[in-house]
Amino acid sequence: MVQREAVLRLDDQWARVRAGAAGTDPTAREGLLDELIGALRTLPDDPECTALLGLRLADRAALRFAAGDRAGALATIEEGLRSSERAARHTPEYARWYARGLINHGVWLAWPLSDADRLPRHPLGPAAGDGPNAMERAAGERARDLTRTAVEVWAGLDQADPVNRRGLAQAKVFLGDRLAELGSTEDAVAWAVDAESDFRQLLLADPGAEQAEAAEEALDHIGRQLELRLRYLAFDELVSLRTRGLLPERLLPRAVVAARIRSVAEPEIAARLHLDAEQVRTMLEVTPWLAVWRFDVRGPEGLWNALPHPWHSATEVRNRTAEDVAGELVRGFTSSPDYPGDAAHWRVLLWWQEEGDPAGARFRLLAGPDAPSPTPS
Repeated sequence: MVQREAVLRLDDQWARVRAGAAGTDPTAREGLLDELIGALRTLPDDPECTALLGLRLADRAALRFAAGDRAGALATIEEGLRSSERAARHTPEYARWYARGLINHGVWLAWPLSDADRLPRHPLGPAAGDGPNAMERAAGERARDLTRTAVEVWAGLDQADPVNRRGLAQAKVFLGDRLAELGSTEDAVAWAVDAESDFRQLLLADPGAEQAEAAEEALDHIGRQLELRLRYLAFDELVSLRTRGLLPERLLPRAVVAARIRSVAEPEIAARLHLDAEQVRTMLEVTPWLAVWRFDVRGPEGLWNALPHPWHSATEVRNRTAEDVAGELVRGFTSSPDYPGDAAHWRVLLWWQEEGDPAGARFRLLAGPDAPSPTPS
C-alpha cells in the first residue's frame, strides 16, 4: 500500500509537470517520466497503475515523436496499448483511455499518408498506380484496424452517457479519415455520414452543453471532408451510398455534378439517384464546379514542361462534363501559336477543384507522333 501511494504521488507530480508547471528543464522532465514508468511497472496487478502506465508510455512516445524518433515512439505506444488494454476491462474510464490511445496511435501510424493539411496523399488508393509504398500501406492498414477497434470499444460502453456517445462519434470520424488515406473512399464517406448523424443528435439532445462547440467544430470538419471525398467517388459508389441512405440531401447537388463531370447522362443520374429529371437539370444549372487544367509539352530531355496561362489555368463551369471542357481547350490549343506541332509530345490534364496527382484528373489526354489520334483515358 505504501509503495502504491508513493507511485500515485509520483504520477501526480508528473501530471503537474505535463500540464506546464514551471521550473522543470527537459532533462529533469524526461528523468521524472522514466522514474514514473519504472515505478508503475512494479505494480502489474493494480488496475489503476496499469491504466496509468498506458498513459505515461503514450507521453513518452509523444516526446520521442517530437525528437524525431518515430520508430522508437511507435514501439513505445504499442507497449502502452497493451497495458491500457489490460486495464480497460476494469472500469469505463480505463476503457475510454484505451480507446483514445488506439485512435492516437492510428493517427501517428498514418501520418505519412496525409499531407500538411491532413488530407490524404493517395485518395485514389492502389488502383492509381503511384500510391503509398508497401511500408506506408502496412502502417495505414494497422492504423485503420486500431481505429476500428476504438470504435468497437466506445460502442461497448453505456450509450446513455453523452461522453461515450461523443467518443463513439469522434472515433467514427477518425475511422473515416484512416479509410480515406487508404483509398477506401466509399467506406470513408459512409463512416463520416454516420458520425455526422451522431453529432447532430448530440447537439439536439443538449444544444447548450459544454461540449456543443466541439460538436459544431466536428460537424464543420465532417462537412468539408465529405465535400472533398465526393470528388473521388465513381458513379456506382455514389449510387451505392444513396441506396444505403448514406448520401445526405445537402450533398445531392454535388453528387449530381460529380456524376455529370464523369460524363454520366442526365437521365441515368436521375434514375439511379432516384431524382426527378427536373431536379437533376436544376442542380446542374445552379451548382458550379471549378475546372482546373494544365497543358504540358515534353522537352528533348524527356521531361514534361507546363505551359503558361491560358494553358495552365482554371474556370468555373456549369452543367458540363470534364470531356466537354477539355475538348474545347484542346481545340483552342491545337489552333493556337503555342501548339508545338504534330511531331511533339504533349498532354492535357483536367481536375475538379484543384490541381493534383495526374491519376486523379477527371480528363487525361496524351498526344504525339506515336498517337496521331489521341483519345482521353
